[in-house]
Amino acid sequence: MAKKLVIKVTAGTDARERCSQAFTVAAVAAASGVEVSLWLTGESAWFALPGRAAEFELEHSAPLSDLLDSILAGGRVTLCTQCAARRDITEKDVVEGVRIAGAQVFVQESLADDTQALVY
Repeated sequence: MAKKLVIKVTAGTDARERCSQAFTVAAVAAASGVEVSLWLTGESAWFALPGRAAEFELEHSAPLSDLLDSILAGGRVTLCTQCAARRDITEKDVVEGVRIAGAQVFVQESLADDTQALVY
C-alpha cells in the first residue's frame, strides 16, 4: 500500500458523484493513517472557498464539508494555481489550511517514492 496518496479532483457540482468519490476516498485514506494530498482543480476549485462544500448535496453520500474537514485535519488540500486565477480566488479567500500551488508541485508529489496518484 502506498504511504502517500495524491488525489486530483476535477469535478464539482457538474459531476457530483465523481466529486464525492474523490473526497470520500481522500477522507477514508486520511482516517486510515495514509498521508493524503487532495488537489482541487477545475470545478472543484470552488470548494476551497468557505461555505461552498456545505452547499454541496448528493443523496447517500457523506456531507462534503465533513469530508473536507477530515481531509484538512489529517492531510493536505491544495488549490490549483491556474484554476484559482481563472476564478479570481486568492490565498486570502480560501478555507484555512488550503494552499495554492501549481503543476510543478503536483508532479513532485505524484512522483515521490511510495506515492499513488488518482484522478477523479
